[in-house]
Amino acid sequence: MSMDFNSDYPSVDDLRNKARKRIPRFAFEYLDGGCNEDVSISRNTSEIREVQLQPRYLRNQGTGSTKTKVLGIEFDAPFGIAPVGLQGLMWPNSPAILAKAAHKHNVPFILSTVTTMDIEKASELTEGNAWFQLYNPVADEIRNDIIDRAAAAGCPVLVLLCDVPTFGYRPRDFKNGLALPPKMSLTNILQILGKPTWAFNTLKYGQPTFETLKPYTPEGLNLKQLGAFMDKTFSGRLNEDRIKPIRDRWKGKLVLKGVASERDTEDAIRMGFDGIIVSNHGGRQLDAAQSTIQSMQEIAIKYSDQIEIMMDSGLRSGPDIARAMACGAKFTFMGRSFMYGAGALGDTGGDHTISILKTQFKQVMDQLCCERVEDLPQHLITN
Repeated sequence: MSMDFNSDYPSVDDLRNKARKRIPRFAFEYLDGGCNEDVSISRNTSEIREVQLQPRYLRNQGTGSTKTKVLGIEFDAPFGIAPVGLQGLMWPNSPAILAKAAHKHNVPFILSTVTTMDIEKASELTEGNAWFQLYNPVADEIRNDIIDRAAAAGCPVLVLLCDVPTFGYRPRDFKNGLALPPKMSLTNILQILGKPTWAFNTLKYGQPTFETLKPYTPEGLNLKQLGAFMDKTFSGRLNEDRIKPIRDRWKGKLVLKGVASERDTEDAIRMGFDGIIVSNHGGRQLDAAQSTIQSMQEIAIKYSDQIEIMMDSGLRSGPDIARAMACGAKFTFMGRSFMYGAGALGDTGGDHTISILKTQFKQVMDQLCCERVEDLPQHLITN
């Protein structure tokens, strides 16, 4: 097996352990944590790993390919980089690191409205291939301007977020006084002083801010005022009346992210979405949520011929990706895994993480004697 990555970190768990040592605790806990008692975050991965696949050894097999088409676009592997907020707080310049790596490997990169790089820069780094996730503004004029900027930047896919009608209850973030920029308590200052590489890079790249939202944010707000402005300006709630003008204005592919039920899937189909991402926000919003693999399987059985079904939340490895694809996902996305890579290895972290996931995923396909990604459902063991 050829390995074009740093063999000291051959898994996402290795990257997570390294990242923990390099990122201040308040930032690492924001990245790593779920909500409430972290039930959903652990359930997501554990239930994915209950899925079993069966190899077919005694049949003719050519050279397998990991190429995958979704929303009419062909990618080199069936996974992409999910949108993550406040990326530059967790590792300085990480949105740029990950966007460049995604473009190099021909996998999709989704930029969050509330991350620390703007739409225009993401488009530049990916040569117009970045997807954009819209955190829906209350004001129509701000919404329309952001959509028009994404269109002007050449984004092929607009992703609407539907699973943040309220902010998750995250005890560690409350304790850490997490904000942007971070609250400078003595504890947080000591954490920063203990992570010199993170501190140096933060100085190098500047204090992280919501870059896409700068044109709409009044200058000179203190942290409390900025928080109040964000709460007032953005509402995660979506309904048909709020979706219709977006669908009318956006001429590219439109995807709904955060779907967790058959009823919402039916509504998405009726409203003209091209695809959905089945997700529970990485276990960060509802600690009593069904695991994403369970939701996705139920949805895929009924609706896979009516809308393109993708999935995120809980995936941490190539075998996890293969399990999700075997259960009916057309494509997958991962957020934390790539942030661990950036935190662990800096500028090379995105490239490295994509490389290990590609290698792991290809090994599973070869072991199953599965030539095409779309044939993975044939290897699913159903009880």
